[in-house]
Amino acid sequence: MREILPDPKYNDLLVSKFINCLLRRGKKSLAERTFYSTIDIISQRTKKDGLEVFRQAVENVRPALEVKSRRVGGSTYQVPIEVRPERRQALAIRWIIHFAKARPERSMSTSLAAELIAAANNEGAAIKKREDTLKMAEANRAFAHFRW
Repeated sequence: MREILPDPKYNDLLVSKFINCLLRRGKKSLAERTFYSTIDIISQRTKKDGLEVFRQAVENVRPALEVKSRRVGGSTYQVPIEVRPERRQALAIRWIIHFAKARPERSMSTSLAAELIAAANNEGAAIKKREDTLKMAEANRAFAHFRW
């Protein structure tokens, strides 16, 4: 597995991973600029530390359970499984970025800031995605014995 270096401004691994997921076509400086301006926007809007709001948002979006398809005797079951910590973080980051892109705001910085603030307050599309994933896992708890 590759070693990821912490980002230059905050010296934080989570920020570095988020920026790496944010970047498109290898334009890392643009991704960094977008993220740092997002943190500034969050600080202005919430009057709190932007990095703390960001961390809280990622923490709130992390899923505990998800479903995986298992084929047993000719039929496919959705089997609930626990999510590994690394995958939890990766899914949270991916969902936040995905739903920020789907927002109608004009710039990525403002839409990402809005999504992060919503996620930190336990609302928004990324939180809804986590809730839906959890509901799906709870609904299929009867098939948990197919786990292996």
